[in-house]
Amino acid sequence: MPGNICIIPARGGSKRIPRKNIKEFLGKPILAYSIEAAIATGIFDRIIVSTDDLEISKIAEKYGAEVPFLRTEENSNDYATTMDVIKEVCGQLNQQEEVYDIICCLYPCAPFVKANKLVEAFDLMNSSGFESVLPIIAFSYPIQRALKVNNGKVDFLNPKYLTARSQDLDKTYHDSGQFYFFKSAVLQNGNLFTNNTGCIIIDEKEGQDIDTLDDWTLAEIKYEYLQSFKAE
Repeated sequence: MPGNICIIPARGGSKRIPRKNIKEFLGKPILAYSIEAAIATGIFDRIIVSTDDLEISKIAEKYGAEVPFLRTEENSNDYATTMDVIKEVCGQLNQQEEVYDIICCLYPCAPFVKANKLVEAFDLMNSSGFESVLPIIAFSYPIQRALKVNNGKVDFLNPKYLTARSQDLDKTYHDSGQFYFFKSAVLQNGNLFTNNTGCIIIDEKEGQDIDTLDDWTLAEIKYEYLQSFKAE
């Protein structure tokens, strides 16, 4: 019977934040948060970390994930895409006659991901005709009124919105960069985002891009801020 699998891509190389995927985030490797959230859902038949790194492999297994094989060198460089990695894992499993109907790609640096949000997205996949589902966050400022700078002079990117009221503009969103749920057929498309992609909307407090050390510090502050409410 086809089941559900969670794949966490966590290679060893990282330019801007060395050893990013296992760097300690408030007391434990950041990768652990994603693994623990996936386990807590109870919806996955397997939770697999795809890595080329033995240290990451050991940490992944310590926190409850599987690392049945190491990633190939071809898919461990800076040019390998998330889809390349997912296809590699699924290809390996297919050789063992394991086929999964719904796949979740859960990123390793997503400490704000909670089990209930994963389940919410999973339920939407099951109750809709969407090919994929992802969490999105609203932009805090209307992007239609974005500015650009040319030769030191500032101008509107879209001058037609010069006098538009913010409340009259369509709300816009961005990918939270946390996870994707998708049906296995999407692997043939080459992109996890299709023309039939649904979403769950999460609050700005529930996500944080972590691309630089400053981002990392902000993420820890935000995480501790959220935890302080739970402790009350």
